[in-house]
Amino acid sequence: MNGTTTGRQAIVTGGGSGIGAALCRALVAAGDHVVVADLDEAAAVRTAQSVTGPGSARALRLDVTDAAAVQAAVDDVVSRAGRLDLMFNNAGISIGGETEELTLAHWDAIIDVNIRGVVHGVAAAYPQMVRQGAAGEWGGHIVNTASMGGLMAAGLLTSYVMTKHAVVGLSLALRSEAAAKGVGVTAVCPSAVDTPILDKGAVGRFHGRDYFLKGQGVRRPHDPDVLAQEVLRAVHDDRGLLVTPRTARATWFFGRLAPVTTQRMSVRFVAKQRALQAARADTH
Repeated sequence: MNGTTTGRQAIVTGGGSGIGAALCRALVAAGDHVVVADLDEAAAVRTAQSVTGPGSARALRLDVTDAAAVQAAVDDVVSRAGRLDLMFNNAGISIGGETEELTLAHWDAIIDVNIRGVVHGVAAAYPQMVRQGAAGEWGGHIVNTASMGGLMAAGLLTSYVMTKHAVVGLSLALRSEAAAKGVGVTAVCPSAVDTPILDKGAVGRFHGRDYFLKGQGVRRPHDPDVLAQEVLRAVHDDRGLLVTPRTARATWFFGRLAPVTTQRMSVRFVAKQRALQAARADTH
């Protein structure tokens, strides 16, 4: 069984905006009951109040860097509903810029949210799902939001790439362990998605939309609502990796087939980015 029935109990971290909000919309539309968890409580409330469908949503202020708070969120769902079916470790931040311009505070912040935040979600949800699976039921499914940056590497985004590689590694390793216990694990690896993260986390001359869109020749970022539907299908199919859209899959396959050429292309990409940043600075 892979959780095909509706009425599942879910937690979505980072549910106040972007991919997280889209996941909440898709889950409620599918009949699931969702805790919209976000550090920005007002954003979580807006998402919870805006979703429509046969399911339900309630908002929760949650700092994913607080392990005890994440555990409490899971325990609360279990105490109310008797189980937790879906854990979406989606909260994340991005920091872009020349690596020598990053401070230790930058590194600490992105590690705390993007790695420890996911670890806290796994540590809280996975044992509960294992217990559910041991009872002969569907154990549940953990979805960790990574990135194409977790499968490939490009400069000017070193801290982000590092954390997303960690998320992919955690997800695939856990998946091989969890399969026999009735628990599924999926790592979501999209290319640029149309979310507020494109406009945040800039250090120095870095500009997210130039980097993720113009620099890569992408006309339109991926629609978060389309991504959310793809994620739910990946859960239904119990897929380990979701790499999307099609152009991202093609890039990933090429990178695996020709790693040396891909690295050379990455060096040229960084040079092009620096030129774009310089031109942007000259016009402002």
